[in-house]
Amino acid sequence: MGQSPIRRAPTAGESCSSPPPHTTRQRTDVPPSPPVGRQASWRSARSKPRTPALKTMCPPSASLTNSDVIFLKLNAPWDVLCRYAELMNIRMPFRRKIFFMHRRHKFMSRMEKRINKVRGWLPRKPMKFDNDALPGLEENESFTAPFSRSRIHHFIIHNRDTFFSNATRSRIIHHILQRVKYEEGKNKMGLNRLLSNSSYEAAFPLHEGSYHSKNSIRTHGAENHRHLLYECWAWWGVWYKYQPLDLIRRYFGEKIGLYFAWLGWYTGMLFPAALVGLLVFLYGFFTLEHCQVSKEICQATDIIMCPICDQYCPYLRLSDSCIYAKVTHLFDNEGTVFFAVFMAVWATVFLEFWKRRRAVLAYDWDLIDWEEEEDEIRPQFEAKYSKKERMNPISGKPEPHQAFSDKYSRLIVSASGIFFMILVVIAAVFGIVIYRVITVSTFAAFGWALIRNNSQVATTGTAVCINFCMIMLLNVLYEKVALLLTNLEQPRTESEWENSFTLKMFLFQFVNLNSSTFYIAFFLGRFTGRPGAYLRLINRWKLEECHPSGCLIDLCMQMGIIMVLKQTWNNFMELGYPLIQNWWTRRRLRREHGQKAKASFPQWERDYNLQPMNAYGLFDEYLEMILQFGFTTIFVAAFPLAPLLALLNNVIEIRLDAYKFVTQWRRPLPSQAKDIGIWYSILEGIGILSVITNAFVIAVTSDFIPRLVYAYKYGPCAGQGRSGEGCMIGYVNASLSVFRVSDFESRSQPMTNGSELFGEAVKYCRYRDYREPPDSADPYSYTLQFWHVLAARLAFIIVFEHMVFAIKTLIAYLIPDLPKDLRDRMRREKYLIQEMMYEAELERLQREKNEKKKKDRAHHKEWP
Repeated sequence: MGQSPIRRAPTAGESCSSPPPHTTRQRTDVPPSPPVGRQASWRSARSKPRTPALKTMCPPSASLTNSDVIFLKLNAPWDVLCRYAELMNIRMPFRRKIFFMHRRHKFMSRMEKRINKVRGWLPRKPMKFDNDALPGLEENESFTAPFSRSRIHHFIIHNRDTFFSNATRSRIIHHILQRVKYEEGKNKMGLNRLLSNSSYEAAFPLHEGSYHSKNSIRTHGAENHRHLLYECWAWWGVWYKYQPLDLIRRYFGEKIGLYFAWLGWYTGMLFPAALVGLLVFLYGFFTLEHCQVSKEICQATDIIMCPICDQYCPYLRLSDSCIYAKVTHLFDNEGTVFFAVFMAVWATVFLEFWKRRRAVLAYDWDLIDWEEEEDEIRPQFEAKYSKKERMNPISGKPEPHQAFSDKYSRLIVSASGIFFMILVVIAAVFGIVIYRVITVSTFAAFGWALIRNNSQVATTGTAVCINFCMIMLLNVLYEKVALLLTNLEQPRTESEWENSFTLKMFLFQFVNLNSSTFYIAFFLGRFTGRPGAYLRLINRWKLEECHPSGCLIDLCMQMGIIMVLKQTWNNFMELGYPLIQNWWTRRRLRREHGQKAKASFPQWERDYNLQPMNAYGLFDEYLEMILQFGFTTIFVAAFPLAPLLALLNNVIEIRLDAYKFVTQWRRPLPSQAKDIGIWYSILEGIGILSVITNAFVIAVTSDFIPRLVYAYKYGPCAGQGRSGEGCMIGYVNASLSVFRVSDFESRSQPMTNGSELFGEAVKYCRYRDYREPPDSADPYSYTLQFWHVLAARLAFIIVFEHMVFAIKTLIAYLIPDLPKDLRDRMRREKYLIQEMMYEAELERLQREKNEKKKKDRAHHKEWP
């Protein structure tokens, strides 16, 4: 694919004609093993390779800031690049693509003309970049084929220096470095082993100069690709623009390009979800004054509610919870069920259309036929099982072998460790439950009236903040445990290690993040018993009850606080931590070498002073977004604003990640990938779980089903087959049971009899449940309405799940993985490539034939 016309300003302090694409930093306190063999790939300070495949652009140079550091700059000559490009089957451009427009009907042509006429009055694609102002931003469309030295004349080679991009050069050099022997021995091979045994401290490709320039990019052009990426991607002023994915792929490689493509696609798909969620919230806001249930709660000044805790909690009027009833209506209204179904369908559409988008990117980036190379065996695996070998059926070479009994015994121990850590999470949630139970009584006896009157909300708020701190502390522990268990399993290859570690970390963090939310959604207030016969924790503490207006307000607070705090903390750790580290490094360099020292440093010195990409690659970035996807879908029926918060965060997240990759991190090694790996399976699992949890949230946590049963069976419209606000008259009174105060247990008896609030001692109070009154033949037993509500809840869960799963399956079936136009383009391209290669070969033969004829004629003219 063609290169953009970019000029490069010479970097101050460089002593070579051009920057090396790959730099290794060698420690002088640890003697390196001498590289031997026919393809040694670098020069060490102590020995020289015999016949290097790579060459050093400059002699090894000592660091200007640390004399113990020596830099070796490596570069691959043209012949080496061609040889390994052919060995690695790297696809290179050989002919520009020509697209043929299908013939359209006259009606469609007229419609397009009218639409284009209307578009003329609108701003012209404000989210796309102006190719005139930023020339060469996207690469030219070209047909590609695996590189071949025998057919090099078929490929588009305008300039040998730019034919192979810097990312491709770095991949080739890394491929060589990973396969060169540095000592005589069976396993003495590869750069990773030299890094692991501390012979070399770092190895990284160089950034292409500075990302800053004194001149405007629109008048003077970009200094380099890094400068161009900063101006059109990492700069905050272009936050509303589309991402230049081709340029990201060209600079960082396909794997990082796919991550940003997925993140951009996810962010774009959040727009309709955020819009519908906002509309559901606004619907609740505008219908607030017409909600019969909130009206009855706000007007219920004569209904006295039982205390929500032992002894210290007073009797309350139901009207005191008027504000909470109105807030609950904002999230729990008639649009909640529709939004839950919409989000389940949205998750399926998002995943199915991502498969199509990924297929288009794989085609555009020549990854359709790309197959990942067989992973090298991990050095730890080789060291552990080097004595037991068996023949590899693919390569036909002997390799270390792990016995069946050893492998599965390690897996059993690892699974036991995972189960134990989940028990630790449950224990932490249990501690939060005890805190809530104890604190609600403490806040009820608090001296400050604001806290005393809102003891339950204060308990929930403080419990959520403490829970967040515990989540962040346990995450640090989980990372170490996941690393220990993964290494204990002894995975054979790096990809197996990465998948195992990813699954454990996701499982730990998902359970850690959502365990308290699951407790509030499905357990809070469900198993408390009733006044006079409360169920107690360790026969001591009364379990916490829901607020008189319901448990949904607690779930909303939990989700809102956790989501905002976690996203804020993640953004700070992603950008703030590298910024502080790099600032401290610059401050130290200015103090030691003067104010203008950094400008005189060569590129490799400046890159070395940046922060390295984390050891797990893109793991942290993916994990953050996958956990957010879970928050956005799993309990979205209780918090319709979750997609909107996720959207606002992701708009910032894209630019934060871009700024971090371009300015704060060393340039990562470009690598290829054709999908997002195991994360796609995790997303599918979250989509299935979200259907189940939302069904239970609507049926169990919210009051949707009890209201529906009352409207059709017990309300004023019973038997009429209709529902509405008029049919909800009397619902609040019907959902509350009566309790006689004299039936209280001694340890639950309130310290006051309520005479200071109501003028006389309270004899009866109300509580949320469907039970018989104390004067009935069977006091405090469940009423028939309770069993109707329970049956309706179970029926709703079954019907909702089956209906949504059927819709999801149908949508997944109807949406093909490959767009039809892409399939046609792929078929046509295969046909055209064959034709072009045949025509090019004929042209070459004809040209050779004509040249031969000319030589023959010239030869005959020489005769007298």
